[in-house]
Amino acid sequence: MTRVLYVDDEPDIREIAELSLGLDPGFAVRTAASGKAALALLSRWRADIALLDVMMPEMDGPTLLGHIRRIPTLAALPVIFITARAQQSELQNFATLDAVGVIAKPFDPVTLAARVRALIP
Repeated sequence: MTRVLYVDDEPDIREIAELSLGLDPGFAVRTAASGKAALALLSRWRADIALLDVMMPEMDGPTLLGHIRRIPTLAALPVIFITARAQQSELQNFATLDAVGVIAKPFDPVTLAARVRALIP
């Protein structure tokens, strides 16, 4: 079972992502509404991969990734950025931030699980 964490400040998108990823019988999905909530969840639940929204208040996805990388037990956690900022130059920039991939919003709920599975190292 692959444990997937989806972090997004928008409740509707979190719900759609949870349902979409849950269609894959090999995924156990948890969600968090903020970077702070994600760090709290990760302290007690070990994810195998995390999907981080880039644009969130208080702590954005790249900042959250920085916090994750400084925690020894999470330092190698594969991360996928989720972003509405899908210009090619921005996608390349996010890819250099130690992420295994970038998925543009709005994502296709039908193919989200397959896209995530294809990016799992």
